[in-house]
Amino acid sequence: MENFTFQNATKIIFGKGTESQAGAETARYGKKALLHYGGGSIKSSGLYDRVCRSLKSSGVEFVELGGVKPNPRLSFVREGIKLCREKKLGTILAVGGGSVIDSAKAIAIGVPYQGDVWDFYAKKASPQESLPVGVVLTIPAAGSEASNASVITNEEGLFKRDAGGDCLRPKFAIMDPELTFTLPPYQTACGVADIMAHVMERYFTRVGAVDFTDRLCEATLKTVIDATPVALAQPDNYDARAEIMWAGTIAMNDLLGTGRVADWASHYIEHEMSGIYDVAHGAGLAVIFPAWMKQVYRSDVNRFARFATRVWEVEPRFDFPERTALEGIERMKSFFRAIGLPTTFKELGLPGDRLEEMAKKATEKGPLGNFAKMGLQEVTSVYKLAL
Repeated sequence: MENFTFQNATKIIFGKGTESQAGAETARYGKKALLHYGGGSIKSSGLYDRVCRSLKSSGVEFVELGGVKPNPRLSFVREGIKLCREKKLGTILAVGGGSVIDSAKAIAIGVPYQGDVWDFYAKKASPQESLPVGVVLTIPAAGSEASNASVITNEEGLFKRDAGGDCLRPKFAIMDPELTFTLPPYQTACGVADIMAHVMERYFTRVGAVDFTDRLCEATLKTVIDATPVALAQPDNYDARAEIMWAGTIAMNDLLGTGRVADWASHYIEHEMSGIYDVAHGAGLAVIFPAWMKQVYRSDVNRFARFATRVWEVEPRFDFPERTALEGIERMKSFFRAIGLPTTFKELGLPGDRLEEMAKKATEKGPLGNFAKMGLQEVTSVYKLAL
């Protein structure tokens, strides 16, 4: 096990009706806020009105900036930075899923910064300060509600890149599973794939003596695997939705990665897909992760066999662990298909005409991954396996 420091300052407020606390929590950090959200779903559901009432009752003045799109855009972030500066807004309340939260984080680190906010995503600078960000979560997926990361797409060149730093971690996250009852099945499934990918990025490590966090990762995956069919069949099943929502936070709040070295190659490989084709991140991960597994499983067949037996309940073949490992990969693909997700480029409706371009962009700053180092040739191979 590696040395580690674990600290997560995000206050989690979980349960039914907790969005009524949005105003009081926001007021702790400022009386002038940016209310940041995506499309019209928060208005049609009544959540928008409830949040606005909560803000007003707590004496918080707010300016709205709605319209965040999936794979949030840099141009919109710059618009938000300008608005916060002009209106002298001191805090941000993000109401939505990962795209809204990531956009809010980008605005929050951009406001006090003297340069262009893209510097943080291009790794030309590291964020050192941020406006305080609060969250009302509506889509369990990205885990951004308690993570120290943000991902933004630059329309110039279609680069999807991440920035990270402790100052990006939200001050509070309000999480009411009932807010997820109206999520479309496909969006629910995409969120589940994203959650599972976050766990697997940490699970597939070359660090030894990490059985405790192995077990935590496996338990998180099995919980999501069991809860997802229930949530899809019974959208208003509170318990299933709660399990998925809390698992999504745990998957990205750094607990499961303690003492380990995570991989993250699959995420960077997928970012080039969603950056260019604007596909749902979770759907892209459902395509890329099995292909990555087939590319790298021989690097540590025993870990993949353990994944197959403990998570997917494959009967172990001690004389032939490779067969056990491959069966685990196939069962994961079958699960993704069963919940309505694609597992190939073809099923996702994507052409295979830009594989080398994506591979070059993914590896432009060097090889990816820690479980198995992946250069241009290996990343191209993953895309080909995903066709």
